Amino acid sequence: MHHSFIKSTTIIMKKIKDVQKLEQPYIVKSHDIRIDDEYVTWITELKHRYRSAQVRAAIKVNAEKLLFNWQLGRDLVQKKAEERWGTGVVEQLSLDLKREFPNDNGFSERNLWYMKQWYLFYNSENDFEKQQRLVAELQRIENQNIRKLHQAGAEFADEKLHQFGVECPMPFLFVPWRHHVEIISKCKNVDEALFYIDKTIEQGLSRDALINCIKANLYEHKGKVINNFDNNLPALQSKLVQEVLKENYNFSFATVSHELYDEEELEEALSRNITDLLLEMGSGFAFLGRQRQLVVCGRTRKIDLLFYHIRLRCYIVCELKAKQFEPEFAGKLNFYVNAVDKLMKTEDDNPTIGLLICSNTNTTEVQWSFKGICTPIGVATYNNIRIKDVLPSQEQLEERMQMIQNKVKR
Repeated sequence: MHHSFIKSTTIIMKKIKDVQKLEQPYIVKSHDIRIDDEYVTWITELKHRYRSAQVRAAIKVNAEKLLFNWQLGRDLVQKKAEERWGTGVVEQLSLDLKREFPNDNGFSERNLWYMKQWYLFYNSENDFEKQQRLVAELQRIENQNIRKLHQAGAEFADEKLHQFGVECPMPFLFVPWRHHVEIISKCKNVDEALFYIDKTIEQGLSRDALINCIKANLYEHKGKVINNFDNNLPALQSKLVQEVLKENYNFSFATVSHELYDEEELEEALSRNITDLLLEMGSGFAFLGRQRQLVVCGRTRKIDLLFYHIRLRCYIVCELKAKQFEPEFAGKLNFYVNAVDKLMKTEDDNPTIGLLICSNTNTTEVQWSFKGICTPIGVATYNNIRIKDVLPSQEQLEERMQMIQNKVKR
């Protein structure tokens, strides 16, 4: 008995000392443990797993809210809420939901109307064929971005959210709510809206970037660059290239000294703003250099701008012309494309693309210039180059001062 008491007392005292030791302030030092490569690998993996978990959790929360918004919009439509309960039902619904969930700012009357508009925007077509095309396009977006969607939120992979009109289509769940509001408010039809849905998922567009794309009317410009791609590229590659290249490029970020600028000054202005240039060119462009030299038969020639497109897996030779298209431009671009194919392209690369950007074009001239050319090339335009504000000279200032003084004397 006495022995047991002593043993119990000893254990208790030890626990007290352990607790006191834990409560004492101390500094953890890295040399208190042995850090080896295995530990570094493990901690790196833990950080990556936790960040991935954070992303998935955020996407899950966003998706659940979007699903709720879609279903609420559907209920307002299918229940014919305004006919059944009166024209003030949305306002009353907003008050009831805000009273129950005071910390949630998503239940304003305006936001509830957006939910109804969102559902109606994609379900207003009674034509069966149009509905089928809509479902097929949503499925295409889902299939095209399937890896991104599953990496971000694999938990949705087995849920049949693409049953259109019943539940929210799966691709919609990966686009933030305010993006949806911008799209349905600014797009003229469903095809245009789905184009920006696809772009948002593919390129991870921020809301500001999405708004800029819509303002630039990217949908209308897609696939309209004058080209010979169908004749010189496989069908799928031709379609992808036409989706990537624009009909017109907005160079408003570049400034030249005067209206009679030449190609060299235009190229210099674009190169000074390479980040803006890449943003305007679009997702996937990698800048490889300006005035890249090619030496053929002892003669040196220079490519204005050379890019590599990651998604297309090909070089893109870009020639700039600060004037209207001339037929001889096509021949020069054809030469550069062939040279890059011979000197730089590998077996893993797709055929090099030529892109000529001019101040203006004539479709007939371009199409006739393409006859007999077997390399894939396209011709686009640019606009909105800024002219630098030039300060008046000393003589001009003196002349203006004299005019002012003369007016004052009168």
